Amino acid sequence: MPASASSQFPLVGLQAVANAHNEWVAVILHLPQESGGVLASVLEAGEAYAALAPLDLIIPLHDPFSVDAATLAACVPQRTILRLPASLANDKPIQKKCAQWAEAGYRIVLDGAHGNAVTAALAEAQALTFDAGGALPDLHQLLPLPGPHMAYNVDDMLRLAAVQELGVSWFAGDFARSHARAQSEADDGSTRRRLLALLGLLARDADVQELEVPLKQDPVLAYHLLKLVNSAAFGFTAPITSFSQAIALLGRRQLQRWLQLLLYARQHDDGKLNALLPLAAVRAAQMEALCQLRGSGRDAQDQAFMTGVFSLLDVLLGMPMPEIVAALNLAPAVSAALLERRGELGTALALVETMVPSQAGLDSAGIDAETWWRSLLPAYQWAVQLSRNV
Repeated sequence: MPASASSQFPLVGLQAVANAHNEWVAVILHLPQESGGVLASVLEAGEAYAALAPLDLIIPLHDPFSVDAATLAACVPQRTILRLPASLANDKPIQKKCAQWAEAGYRIVLDGAHGNAVTAALAEAQALTFDAGGALPDLHQLLPLPGPHMAYNVDDMLRLAAVQELGVSWFAGDFARSHARAQSEADDGSTRRRLLALLGLLARDADVQELEVPLKQDPVLAYHLLKLVNSAAFGFTAPITSFSQAIALLGRRQLQRWLQLLLYARQHDDGKLNALLPLAAVRAAQMEALCQLRGSGRDAQDQAFMTGVFSLLDVLLGMPMPEIVAALNLAPAVSAALLERRGELGTALALVETMVPSQAGLDSAGIDAETWWRSLLPAYQWAVQLSRNV
């Protein structure tokens, strides 16, 4: 890619939006440079809609007039949600523009806790979005609208419960960590011991007979493994009923990766998907993609993938990361990344942990903005596929 083209590409981030079952339903596009041309180039690079299918794409628009017909041509109306500040809803020219968008099939939402059904109707809006870290809207502001309403910056379970009481059904924020911590605190310790035993076996490349021991002790993980391997994602025609079959057909490298992610597959007592699973998958897949795009070999890509997967184990297990690393036989580069964010892997991990990294952070890692975007799209694509198959 020419350096000039790379330097002109904006720094873009994605933020997952989940429903009440912890399933991802949409992503918010964080685009610091708002203009029609920039938005179109981002959506076309890496075929964003295809990569993110079937998720909806929420595009915040601070200036609705920055989006022209040519830009909208790069969008898929049925999967695009245009988010406007509620303060703009009373502007007549903007209302006219919203009416044109709605007629073309785009969905419109208003952002701001002060929005209401009257202003929403003027802008053809179907729902409100708001910052859960601030003042919450009143119930009467949400009830007349069809929704789904969305709260973002939902960073703990108390705030999640508060916005759910208002009838909000889409959520974005760090609440998954809070939920996972509560679950790990309620665990009696046996699950942690089995998981650590399995992780240790994986780290030292144990044979399948050894791997079967902790898996047989945890029927839920064993069930998810066989369910995943038998899913349509692999395309095998004959059912796979044993670990030896799975290893023979998948190959040990692929199986090891699935087992690492299946550590997060345990459902909560309420039957919901573990919200950490797609997040761990995104980190792992993007770490690997960045490693691959920089020309590193297969072993380095495996270490990058493992670093991303294991980066949330302290949250999953409710244990300090040094204790977890001490129990595993990890490569020095992986340990340094997990404990200190040191080395090439540590630098990359620090980047993928952020929603939108700083330009200085990317520069220090030798990653340009377009490479970042092209690593992020397949990572989200893989995470969505994985979470639908476990």
